[in-house]
Amino acid sequence: MYASIRDHVALCGWPTIREALNALKFNAVEMEFRPDNSVFAITPSSNAQRFRLDDPSGLEAFRGHLIQNRVQVSSLLMANNFASDDLEGEIKWTIAAIRAADKLGITTVRVDAMMHGEGEDAVEKNIRVFSDAMSRVLDATSDSEVDIGIENHGYQGNRPDFLDAVLQKVGSPRVGLTLDTGNFYWYGHPIETVYQIIEHFAPYTKHTHAKNIKYPADMSGIQREVGWEYEKYASPIPDGDVDHARVVQILKSAGYDRDLCLEDESLGKFQGTERRDVMIRDASYFHSIL
Repeated sequence: MYASIRDHVALCGWPTIREALNALKFNAVEMEFRPDNSVFAITPSSNAQRFRLDDPSGLEAFRGHLIQNRVQVSSLLMANNFASDDLEGEIKWTIAAIRAADKLGITTVRVDAMMHGEGEDAVEKNIRVFSDAMSRVLDATSDSEVDIGIENHGYQGNRPDFLDAVLQKVGSPRVGLTLDTGNFYWYGHPIETVYQIIEHFAPYTKHTHAKNIKYPADMSGIQREVGWEYEKYASPIPDGDVDHARVVQILKSAGYDRDLCLEDESLGKFQGTERRDVMIRDASYFHSIL
């Protein structure tokens, strides 16, 4: 396993992704793939603030940009919504992300389990809609080896029954999870249940997001409301209740050898250079457990 960081998180502390990677002693980053098929520059210039990956010249320029900056892209991140009124557009966009990843040697595309209109009465319908969309994407990219990591995100995405049903209906070794280590805990699962869920999905993990929460001792072991007091208790990764050394061992035991991606959502509690200090502590912790 190796360490990486989300591009947006890196830019919370440093002017450029390259400066962040230098400070954290990382060489890998997860890049947001926007609906216009573009990604950030690692070191922006007057000639290149973003690169369009659906354009052959833009893609080749980005490939050279990565080589020049000695950076690996661990995953492309999409903020898709398969409950969109423009489902065809969402599917086309997902296919474009996979094609770009293919050409750049990126192993995984992160897709979002969140869908508009989530709720208890919509879960069964959303399982069908989401699975059908995934199957269409897989059919259109059957010649690709790029994996798709569904993040456990939002109300339904943190329900193991939703994730299990989607994985079973899609039935492809290319589809698994972008396992977010904090989101199951955010959902309200007790801390020991979180480890059980992570162990259950570890064999299906394609990519990760790592964050943490430090709840009061009397709240960590009980079922809580979804998202209970998250903004108050979100914490730097080494300080929270989720033991990432334990998570790393669970993932390694399941054969996972890709990135542990830093996504610290406590950074909003800090100002200026404090954010850098938090991320440097996070990174040091990553280095110690990997």
